[in-house]
Amino acid sequence: MSLLEKTKYLLQTYQIRPKKSLGQNFMIEPAFFSNMTDCASLSGNETVLDIGAGVGLLTRFVANRCNTVLAVEADKAIAGLLREQLSDMSNVKIIEGDVLRTEIPPFDKVISIPPYNISSHLLLWLFSRKFDSAVFIFQREFANRLVAPPGNEEYGSLTVISHHYMKVELLGHVPKSAFYPQPKVVSVIVSLKPSENKPFVLKDEASFRNFVQSLFTQRNRKVRNAVLPYLRSAYSLSKETAVKTAEALPFHDRRVRELTPENFGVLANALVD
Repeated sequence: MSLLEKTKYLLQTYQIRPKKSLGQNFMIEPAFFSNMTDCASLSGNETVLDIGAGVGLLTRFVANRCNTVLAVEADKAIAGLLREQLSDMSNVKIIEGDVLRTEIPPFDKVISIPPYNISSHLLLWLFSRKFDSAVFIFQREFANRLVAPPGNEEYGSLTVISHHYMKVELLGHVPKSAFYPQPKVVSVIVSLKPSENKPFVLKDEASFRNFVQSLFTQRNRKVRNAVLPYLRSAYSLSKETAVKTAEALPFHDRRVRELTPENFGVLANALVD
């Protein structure tokens, strides 16, 4: 039985219809399971996080190659399917709930094809966790944002924040035909590894993230203008004081989209001072 046949059988047996609202497109090409686990360089001793476990095909594949799998699934009906279908896998722990709002035990690596509609929030959540490496399948347009150069249309806050925390590598395309139902987008395998030596030092990481996200809401404006809403909201400055502070900042005459990640680090640190 092919994985397409297996997936259709399970969905029909459990009377589950894939929900577009939850980004439910199930991987049916086994070659990508091997690709992902090879990229993750599993030794057999790890605890692996699988976000959006779906019908459990990737979960089972990974569980045969590691110590423990934490399989997270937000859909109640599919979580029930997982409990039954993976009941023979003693090293799989099913966690029902939204990964962003559920307590997740410590893990070493991530191997996951998450719902694409949580990609940005998922990475920001992941950057605050301790782990060795992660291998995802993401929508191609989203993956391109992670490695876009300054000035590029896809360059944004997530690019800058990712650059500080992770080494990002795009490893290969995944066609629409590898999923059931087929999505409207092409996908990409993405490798993330925490940077052993951060490219720049931050005095306050939370402030940095908020600052970068705020500036990119006005990506085409010059820094001295784009930073004013952030200064007034984050530091409760008067309009006059905010303008003076903005004019004194490094790079104040450059447009937000032109700044390098390192430039953002300098600016964020200057404001903390």
